[in-house]
Amino acid sequence: MPLIHYTTCPVCHSAELGPALQAEDHTVSHERFAIWQCSKCTLRFTQDVPDAGAIGVYYKSENYISHSNTSKGLVNRLYHMVRTQTLTDKYRLIASSTQKRQGKLLDIGAGTGAFVAHMQQKGWEVMGLEPDESAREVARTDNRVQLLDTDQLYNLPADGYDAITLWHVMEHVHALHDYVEQLKKLIRRGGKIFIAVPNYTSYDATIYKEAWAAYDVPRHLYHFSPDAMETLLEAHGLLLQFSQPMWYDAIYISMLSEKYRKGGGSVIRGIFNGFYSNAKAFIDKSSCSSLIYVVAK
Repeated sequence: MPLIHYTTCPVCHSAELGPALQAEDHTVSHERFAIWQCSKCTLRFTQDVPDAGAIGVYYKSENYISHSNTSKGLVNRLYHMVRTQTLTDKYRLIASSTQKRQGKLLDIGAGTGAFVAHMQQKGWEVMGLEPDESAREVARTDNRVQLLDTDQLYNLPADGYDAITLWHVMEHVHALHDYVEQLKKLIRRGGKIFIAVPNYTSYDATIYKEAWAAYDVPRHLYHFSPDAMETLLEAHGLLLQFSQPMWYDAIYISMLSEKYRKGGGSVIRGIFNGFYSNAKAFIDKSSCSSLIYVVAK
């Protein structure tokens, strides 16, 4: 299997790299992968990761909720329970940040299409892109939306969108700098790009260490800190306007992390740790388990 071994940082290209920890793929293969860190921009990244042509097998699991829409298990049932609220929150953020109640939106990594369907119901003209064929089929049957393959990203018109959303997508993208440059090309002046990613500097990541579910190796190629994200955006002449916490993620991730701990863990303890992580982040929002970065040209 072709693997990518980084000798320089995928974000800032510094050669000041070193191993940070090892994490297990709990979803598909149960293989272990090394996570390294750049001492300059503080990005963490999965080392010796399968290349774009080989990584597809690591997404083939009914437990991978972004592609299967599964509600099996307590954690996934709770995920579905709060999804309606998170969709509403995302719409409000987009409307307030763009100052538009309706417009043209591009959703990249649309999964099973729930967000695309929600924004269409709000009157937005939405293009959804998703690389996984089975997820696109679930989007068609369950949410009645037609998604295109993500390879269409580079065929879209420049300055074509008022909003571009990537909900937990950027950490999966092999051609990172090409991708960001294309986002810059596609967004209109005055438009906004919304990038949601896990934050390994969060308190829950500190608690769970290598069992932290948001490392999600090898599917997550990069593990962003706020500093690393800002470094990436600045490299492409993009402006980080502000970041916003995703409060539910700390609880969801902590519950999953309890499952992944050696010997198993406690759902109640996971909920407590998630709430405690959020309490810490209420003082310093940049330490939330996941952050939405709102970006402009």
